[in-house]
Amino acid sequence: MAANLPIGCFVRIAKPALQAIIDALKGQGYRVVGPTVSESAITYGEIDSISELPVGWTEEQDAATYRLKRNGADTYFAHVVGPHSLKNSLYPPRATILESIRTDGAWTMKVPGTTVQPLAVIGPRACDLQALALQDRVFLADRFVNPEYAARRAGLFVLAVQCERAAPTCFCNSMNCGPMATSGFDLGLTELPDNFVLEVGSERGGEIVVAADWRPCTTQEVAAALKVPRDTERAMNERVDARTGTRGGRRIEQAGLHDRLLGNLEDPRWDEVGTRCLACGNCTMVCPTCFCSNVREVADLTGDHVTRVQEWDSCYNSEHSYMNSGTVRKTTRARYRQWLTHKLATWVDQFGTSGCVGCGRCITWCPVGIDITEEAAAVGGGAS
Repeated sequence: MAANLPIGCFVRIAKPALQAIIDALKGQGYRVVGPTVSESAITYGEIDSISELPVGWTEEQDAATYRLKRNGADTYFAHVVGPHSLKNSLYPPRATILESIRTDGAWTMKVPGTTVQPLAVIGPRACDLQALALQDRVFLADRFVNPEYAARRAGLFVLAVQCERAAPTCFCNSMNCGPMATSGFDLGLTELPDNFVLEVGSERGGEIVVAADWRPCTTQEVAAALKVPRDTERAMNERVDARTGTRGGRRIEQAGLHDRLLGNLEDPRWDEVGTRCLACGNCTMVCPTCFCSNVREVADLTGDHVTRVQEWDSCYNSEHSYMNSGTVRKTTRARYRQWLTHKLATWVDQFGTSGCVGCGRCITWCPVGIDITEEAAAVGGGAS
C-alpha cells in the first residue's frame, strides 16, 4: 500500500473504485452506512457494495412533498438530503441505558458498555456536518458528557459528498452552513460525470483513500470539483421562490431575528400557525440537531427484567412540558412557538449559534407543509 496521502490532497478515482474504499473501511472494522433506496425514500442503511447506493435515483422535494424518481443517468449521489442524518447513527432513536434483573429476590443493575463498533458514513452533506458540530456542542462540550454519544463519535469516519443540486426546501446558504463542505470530514467526495474527485480531510482519510486505484488531480480537475458546490450555491442565490416571488428562494434572514422572535411572543402569527400544525413532531424527528429525549422503564411480563430506555422525544408532545402542576404548554400554538424560538433564538443564548442548519427537512416532512422560513419571517411583521 502506498504512503498515506496528506490532508488537503485531491485525487481522482474511477467510480467503481469507491468499492475499494468501502472494502478498506470494512477491513479496518468499520460498519459502513450509506444512502440506499428504502421505503420510498433515500435513507441511510448498512451497505457492503456500491451497488446498494442509489445509482440513477434522485428525488423531488418541496413542502410536504417527497417523491423518488429516476434521473436517466448513472449518478450515485444526485439526490439531496433525505429524512435521515448523522443523528440517527450517533444519537439513535432508542437506546438502553440501564438493565435491572431480579434473581432470587435481589436486584442486579447493569449499565451497558460504551464500546461500540466504529462507524463509517458515506453521503453526509455540508449542512449535516454543521449539524454534527452542533450535536458535539450539546453532548460533548459541557460539564456533562454523554458517554454513549462520545463512544460513537470517537469511532466515526465521514465520507462527505458535495451537493451538485439543491432542493427548493434547502436554505443552507442563508444559515452559512453550505452547500460547500469545507471541513469536518475525513474524505470529501465530488461526483463528476465520469469519475469521483476525493479531498483528503484527515489523516484517517489519507490512509483509507490509498486503498483505491487513484491518481493526483490536475489543476483543471480540482477546479471542476470546486465548481460543483459553487454552482449549486449560485443557483440557490438566483432561484426565485414561486410562492413569494423572492429572489434567492427560501432563506432565513438572521439579522435581528433573535430579538424579533423573543419580542413578539404574543404575535397573532402564532395563533395562525397553531391552527395548521398537527403537533405530530415530524419536524423534530427529521431535524439533524434536535436532541430532546425521554427516559422510561420497560418491564417484561414476569417483572424480573426491567430496562431503562432513552427515546427521542419532541417538544410537540404534551407530556414534554409536564411538571407537578400539569402541562406547561397546553396548546399547539405554544408548542410550535417553543420549537421555533428555541431553534432560531434561545439556542443562540445556550450554545452561541443558531440551532438550524438550513437542511429543509422540517419543510419537506411536515404533513401540512409548514415552512420555517415563512414563519420566521412573518412573526413580528418581518419581511416575507
